[in-house]
Amino acid sequence: MAQKAVEDFEAESTHGTFRLSDHAGHPVVLYFYPKDSTPGCTTEGTQFRDLYEKFLKQGAIVAGISRDSLKSHQNFSDKMGFPFPLLSDPDEALCRQFDVIRMKNMYGKQVRGIERSTFVVGKDGKLAREWRKVKVPGHAREVLDFVKTL
Repeated sequence: MAQKAVEDFEAESTHGTFRLSDHAGHPVVLYFYPKDSTPGCTTEGTQFRDLYEKFLKQGAIVAGISRDSLKSHQNFSDKMGFPFPLLSDPDEALCRQFDVIRMKNMYGKQVRGIERSTFVVGKDGKLAREWRKVKVPGHAREVLDFVKTL
């Protein structure tokens, strides 16, 4: 199956404007998560943080994405010491591009939200791998192991 090119995008982040095309020639790990400062999202972010140096050794860029505001992202990032950018997607443009919005059950009610998902864009700008319905434990390590094969 042919890999499809990932359309370039631009979003505001905790490290300034993030453009996918600025990272051509590097694998880019984009992890979508539901909400800043919630238990699962904190655990996921800290796992990527703790493996960040290993991602860098592979030449990989890591970025987290949610619909939270830049201010919320900055607070979350500062509190948790994330060395990578958190991209703010309040209008859901990136969520639509990567098709991660789903109806989910929360406390017995249907709510629209981000399905925890991770995408690796290869050095060539094509989608190399995607994970959907991510379970947090060990996920960042699994992504790192995949990046090492690129």
